[in-house]
Amino acid sequence: MSDEQLVGIVLVSHSAEVAASVAELAKGLAGGGPAVPVAPAGGTEGGGLGTSAELIAAAAASVDRGAGVAVLTDLGSAVLTVKALLAEGDELPERTRLVDAPFVEGAVAAVVTASTGADPAAVKAAATEAYSYRKV
Repeated sequence: MSDEQLVGIVLVSHSAEVAASVAELAKGLAGGGPAVPVAPAGGTEGGGLGTSAELIAAAAASVDRGAGVAVLTDLGSAVLTVKALLAEGDELPERTRLVDAPFVEGAVAAVVTASTGADPAAVKAAATEAYSYRKV
């Protein structure tokens, strides 16, 4: 299976380091399947804490293979930034969806599921289901 058939994943965090680390973790835990296009979009253009519409749009464009793009966020203003981009209509690739999921567990579930060639709805469902993961 080529990566053209895979849903792309964008991980939006207020911290560039957090976004990059979660992307690395998710890709590493996806195992030996096809490499899912995953891009971190963390922090601001100047390297500070925050979110950047430009970094998010660039990350989404970089992972778009035509199968859809799932965007997971860490905190409130990251959600608002993605919602604003979606509302504009032309800033993100077609079939880009904001996924309501826990950031780390949802990212792992999304990447693992996308690596099976799942469609955007299945990727979203897997990430959202991560809310039910119990630790104790």
